[in-house]
Amino acid sequence: MARTPSTMLELGTIAPDFALTDVRTGEAVARDDFADAAGLVVAFWCNHCPFVKHVEDAFVAFAEEAMERGVAVVAISSNDVDAYPQDAPGPMAELAHEKGYGFPYLFDETQEVAKAYRAACTPDFFLFDAAGVLYYRGQFDDARPSLDVPVTGRDLRSAVDALLAGDPAPAGQRPSLGCNIKWVPGGEPEYYG
Repeated sequence: MARTPSTMLELGTIAPDFALTDVRTGEAVARDDFADAAGLVVAFWCNHCPFVKHVEDAFVAFAEEAMERGVAVVAISSNDVDAYPQDAPGPMAELAHEKGYGFPYLFDETQEVAKAYRAACTPDFFLFDAAGVLYYRGQFDDARPSLDVPVTGRDLRSAVDALLAGDPAPAGQRPSLGCNIKWVPGGEPEYYG
């Protein structure tokens, strides 16, 4: 497992478009489906990463709370499924049902969406405002599998609170840290590495 930090996409960036299949339902989900939301959380995610597994239950609870407050949530898996078959749509759907994902779990087969977001790791979190402008990017909280720190989602929760209160974007945003996205051989983006 390569410990990889977020690239920290520039605040103010407009949410890149996407139209991907939700493995839970088989239906297409697009960025514009959330145009009426108060905000949009995009989490780059996967089944096998220990960093994702470490925060998964807390993130599922966070997502439910965020959606109740009008903030949409999607998770996107972009890993090379030839090398990591546990991250393929079938196992993704099984995990989503097992863990009770109430949010779309999308498969980015071409990895183009991950590249558009400059995603680097799993988990990698992005929060966009109602106009689709990047307001927060970085870590869920300070918890890591190797640390004795409770998983609270403090950083992302605080960002959602500030967004909904109409406050400026939080200062001191810290990169997420996780497993590197598993790019197809030769498909690594120029920002990666």
